Amino acid sequence: MNITDTFHNMTNSQFGQNIMWMQSKVIIVQVLVVIFLCINLLLIVTFFKNECFYTTARYILFAVTLLSDSFLFLVSDLLFILSIFQITMQVFLCSVICISVLLYLIVTPVTLTAMTLERYVAICLPLRHAELCSTRSTVHVILIIHGLSSVPFAVFLFTVFASASLDFYYQYRTCSVKILIVYKWQDHVWSAVFQFYFLIMSLIIMLCYVKIMKVARTASGDDKISSKGLRTVTLHAFQLLLCLIQFWYPLITSILIYTNFTDFQHVRFFCYIMFNLTPRCLSPLIYGLRDEMFLTALKKFLSCGLCDRQ
Repeated sequence: MNITDTFHNMTNSQFGQNIMWMQSKVIIVQVLVVIFLCINLLLIVTFFKNECFYTTARYILFAVTLLSDSFLFLVSDLLFILSIFQITMQVFLCSVICISVLLYLIVTPVTLTAMTLERYVAICLPLRHAELCSTRSTVHVILIIHGLSSVPFAVFLFTVFASASLDFYYQYRTCSVKILIVYKWQDHVWSAVFQFYFLIMSLIIMLCYVKIMKVARTASGDDKISSKGLRTVTLHAFQLLLCLIQFWYPLITSILIYTNFTDFQHVRFFCYIMFNLTPRCLSPLIYGLRDEMFLTALKKFLSCGLCDRQ
């Protein structure tokens, strides 16, 4: 066997390994997305089946996170498949998809912050909880959440339209957020806005954590409620941390882009699983399975479904 044949065999072997690894990644992501979507769908149906949840602020905000996360699962999974198989589309259509992803990427952490504030009011200001966290106030909070989440989206939209010509939107490319960033200053502006948002949200959660901890130490009869609220805020902080880390992804990719391509693909896949999917699978755990009232309603819904089948 000559050197040329050996080289071709090695190339074919590497190509085969890459194909197998690519198929494995697609299967892993699809399985995870289907599992998370089924859980979210089950919890959403449970929410809408019980009218008692409509008047409680934390359950309404919980439903908002479930809906936004489910939408993000679907759209980000679509982008993942397009990226893996190098499927091209018009930049205009790609920009619409990416902008919707960016919008709902922010909705979840902002809603988490609102849910933490609700726990702070419930534990530290119990006499004002009914007034501050009424159904009407919660609807206003949801509008504020989407308004605040639209600011980074508007900044990104402005930088994209200000830097690209009209012909650019008719080109066919593999869809990703990166293709919309033409100049480095766009990346800097976008990163600065996100870092500012997450700095403010982190400070709010830390302050709420400290206040609830003080109440938990001094409480006498409500120590169980306070400690549970403290654990909830801690989980929110961990979830928000994972959401924050995903915005370090552009920095990680810029460092690794000049390294081995296979290593780069592995890191990219790990970041997608760890910092995109994982934070959003924690919401069902925090407010779905840990909450006694919601868990009881979920069990009742599941048992009724089984009885109907029998």
